[in-house]
Amino acid sequence: MSLRLEKASELKQIIHNHLIKMDIHGKIREVLSETMGEDQGPAHRVLSEADFLHALQRRGIIDDAMKDILSSQVQHTHGQASSPPKSVPLLTDKQNIQLTKTNIDMCRRYLYLQVLGGKAFLEHLQEPEPLPGHVCSTFTLFLHFKNQRFHSKPVPCACEPDLQEGFLFHIHTDGAGESNKMADATTMLSICDPIHLVLIKTDTSSETTLVSSYFLDWRTVLSSPSGKTSLAVELMGVGSECKLPAGVLTVSLELYPPLTATLSPDIISTQQSLERQRTAEKERVFLVYAKQWWREFLEIRSSNESKMVKIFAQDENGINRPVCSYVRVLRANRLLESPRQAARFVSLLAHEKAPIVGGGGKHEQWCTLLAFLCRGKGDCEDHSTLLCSLLLGFGLDAYVCVGTKAKGTPHTWVLTRGTDGSITFWESLTARRYLHQTIDPDAPPLASQPKPLYPYRTVGCVFNHQRFLANCQPTDSVELCVFDLQNLSRWKAMSEEALKSVCDSGAVSSLPPLPPLMSSSLDDSTASNQLELELRYLISEHRKDLNFTTVWDDDLCYLLSSALSAYEMERCHGLSCGNEEFQDAVRRAVPDGHTFKGFPIHFLHRNARRAFATCLKSPFCEEIVCCRGDHVRLAVRVRIFIYPENVCAVWFMFACKYRSVL
Repeated sequence: MSLRLEKASELKQIIHNHLIKMDIHGKIREVLSETMGEDQGPAHRVLSEADFLHALQRRGIIDDAMKDILSSQVQHTHGQASSPPKSVPLLTDKQNIQLTKTNIDMCRRYLYLQVLGGKAFLEHLQEPEPLPGHVCSTFTLFLHFKNQRFHSKPVPCACEPDLQEGFLFHIHTDGAGESNKMADATTMLSICDPIHLVLIKTDTSSETTLVSSYFLDWRTVLSSPSGKTSLAVELMGVGSECKLPAGVLTVSLELYPPLTATLSPDIISTQQSLERQRTAEKERVFLVYAKQWWREFLEIRSSNESKMVKIFAQDENGINRPVCSYVRVLRANRLLESPRQAARFVSLLAHEKAPIVGGGGKHEQWCTLLAFLCRGKGDCEDHSTLLCSLLLGFGLDAYVCVGTKAKGTPHTWVLTRGTDGSITFWESLTARRYLHQTIDPDAPPLASQPKPLYPYRTVGCVFNHQRFLANCQPTDSVELCVFDLQNLSRWKAMSEEALKSVCDSGAVSSLPPLPPLMSSSLDDSTASNQLELELRYLISEHRKDLNFTTVWDDDLCYLLSSALSAYEMERCHGLSCGNEEFQDAVRRAVPDGHTFKGFPIHFLHRNARRAFATCLKSPFCEEIVCCRGDHVRLAVRVRIFIYPENVCAVWFMFACKYRSVL
């Protein structure tokens, strides 16, 4: 038995309305407090879902809720119920299960962040009301706090978006054995890690836009006697709009269990002020040092002034930070298995330059890692810093290079140094690798010289999370450059202590925390099958418009899988294997006197209509899709390879076979 969409929505509205009227949240908190109070003692244990449900049932709360809902449903059936007023906030599914599906350890401290809605998103003031079943632009809120990441359900874009969800964070310090201890008020006051909020807009064609990136200092809740506080968070725009408000989120913060002794608001504001002063002083001292270092670098030779030596870069909020702070040691745990797979993952994140209104050249914007991952695309600097961080996590000696490529276009890429002194360039946008061999300008004219295959022209500086080195060689040409980074006559290094004071993890409170990579929530087989069915439908409809019939060859469709697997392996590991078997299988599947044609293509998204429109622009693909003749059989295969963060390598292969006519 199933309900129609409008009936299901109506029933959910009734249930939500009556749960609010019963103050179900308050009753749940009371039961939770009593249950944890009963279990306190030396033999404390984890409060499981079963324990909590038993406590609710024992007190009759579940029975009362069911009776009230059922009685109200009967009244509604007889036409006596009225719809709830719009001012009543509705509980979302996420909020309902947040308190029941999470095992709460009684010796730990938690922060429950509840988003109660948005307002003043004026850019969407004229946004039309979303129609049921129609695709519309959506907002999604991403959150990160101390290695814990969450995201909301997508909601339609509006001036007052219906962002209403709750998120439970565990509060702990990073010391050994500290994560299992109950954090007291003083300990929590010393935790300066903010909650990073990133708001992403996804339009109807699945394109994402970074709306806002905000760092929330949650410690104001430490002064609340009830352990709960509400605040309005003004989200600012990004890039060239970082001084303009994007909208406002109403947020509720609640500590659980509540503090027995709260802190004075003056103590909290004093702590925050001291942290800001300490950060400002460290940044001021580093700026003085950087200016002196730069003067010394220019004194080496006058041509150094034209080299691409970048010490600071602006993030999405318009804040200048040392470039070394954008690189950290990032371990992917079991989500990525090798440096080359990491390079493939980074290359699958789309390349898009920072948007700018009007002309006047490139607007530079180095995104924080969370904003880059949530948006799923960024400029070459974002790709390079992420790839360098992952390669450092795999134990390689990796650096980001800042320079130019062909035609003098500014560019960044990654280099790794082997223990044998070999230098390898990694192009973060394509995952291609190049071995660097220096050309000797003093060699005789007839001497054999290596031919560079890489696209890079000049290099001004290299850096990672600990070192910053500027190229002080007579020329900044990559092919003539010697990457002996220990040679101070070729590379001028900044003080590692000075860099550590502003770039080390926890050195300054303004440094964004490093988020972990998240595993994918997609199933590759299900996603591949769904996309293939959509593509088959589009091909059949396209051929129907041309008055062609479509006959599918399912056996040939299956054979195309091995080719797509070989293509992805070659992109990921640089190994070409499996093509011989594929070609042999095709020869067996195509009868004598028939012709076979195939066309593979690669995408970074899963939008079937967008992809098919792109495919038809290729004359080779159009020739296959619009094939006509004797005994024509069509085949199409979709294979989606899924990486962390729901990043996908999407391969299509179109094929046809037909009887050749002389």
